[in-house]
Amino acid sequence: MNFALATDEPVRTRFAPGRPVDVRATLQPLKRGAGDPTMRVDASGTWRTMLTPAGPATLNLVQHRSHVDCTAWGAGAEWAIESVPELLGEGDDWDDFDISALPFAAEAQRQNPGLRLTRTKLVFEALVMAILEQKVTGIEAKRGWRILVTKHGSPAPGPAPSGMRVVPTPKGWAQIPSWEWHRAGVGPQRSATVMRATQVAASIGRTADWGRGGARVESALRSIVGVGVWTAAETMQRSHADPDSPSVGDYHLAAVVGWALIGEPVDDERMLELLEPWRGHRQRVVRLITASGFRKPMFGPRMTIQDHRGY
Repeated sequence: MNFALATDEPVRTRFAPGRPVDVRATLQPLKRGAGDPTMRVDASGTWRTMLTPAGPATLNLVQHRSHVDCTAWGAGAEWAIESVPELLGEGDDWDDFDISALPFAAEAQRQNPGLRLTRTKLVFEALVMAILEQKVTGIEAKRGWRILVTKHGSPAPGPAPSGMRVVPTPKGWAQIPSWEWHRAGVGPQRSATVMRATQVAASIGRTADWGRGGARVESALRSIVGVGVWTAAETMQRSHADPDSPSVGDYHLAAVVGWALIGEPVDDERMLELLEPWRGHRQRVVRLITASGFRKPMFGPRMTIQDHRGY
C-alpha cells in the first residue's frame, strides 16, 4: 500500500446526531482488553487507531451531552473523520425494532439510549480480530492481538497515549514469521487463516460497499478457508453493523442469551429459536443483553487457558 504523507495538522469535526449517542458503549465491541494497543479510554476521551484506505490514523472522541468532538491525525485523518457518523451508529435504524414483548431487553434499551451498532467499514481488520479469537479464551485472543499488533504495527500518529499502535497492513501480517505467531500464542491453524485472508484483503474490503452485512457478505467472508459462520458473524457485526448476525458457535453466547431470556442455559439451536421473533434485529437483542451488564450464573466447566509459547 502506498499512502500519502501525513501532515502535522489535525482534522476536526463535531458529531451532533440529534439523538443520544454513547461513544463507549457503541465502540465497546472493538476493544480487545485493557491492553489493546489500538484503543484506549482515558480522561482525554476515547482513542482509536485505524489503518484506513488513505493510511494510518489516530482518532480521539470526546463525549459531551449533545455532541461528540472528534479529532484525527495521520495520513488517514480525513477518512477517519468522515467515518465517525457510521462508527457511532449513524444509519443503524432501530425504529422498527419492537421489543415490548421482551421486558429484559426493553429495560436494557431504556437504560442505554445511546447504544448503536458500530460500522467501521474496515473489514480486514475486523476479520483478523475474529480469526485470532477462534476456539480460544478471550484472554488468549487478547494477548495474541496485543503482542502481534504492538510488535508488527506502526506507531500511532499524533498525540496518542503511549503504546498505541496502528494494525499492520495485509502485507505486514503476511510477513510475520511463524515463530512470532508461536510466541504470541497463536496456533498454526489461526495464523494460516490470517495468511489466506491477507491474499484477498482488498476484495473483502469492498464488501463494506454492499450494505450492512447479510448473506452475500457472509458468503464472501466464508469463501476463505478457515472462516466459518462464527468468524463471519463477528466480523460483520463490527465492520458492517449487521443487525441480524448473532455469533452462532460462541462458547458462552447461547447460554447467556438463554439465561437472560428464559432463565436457563440453551444451545445454539434453541438460542436461534428464542431470537426468531426478532429476525432482522437478532444482533441488536444480543447487544442489549451484553450492554446491560447481564452475566450468566458462574458455575460449570471453564475453558483452560493454554500457553504454548514455551514449547
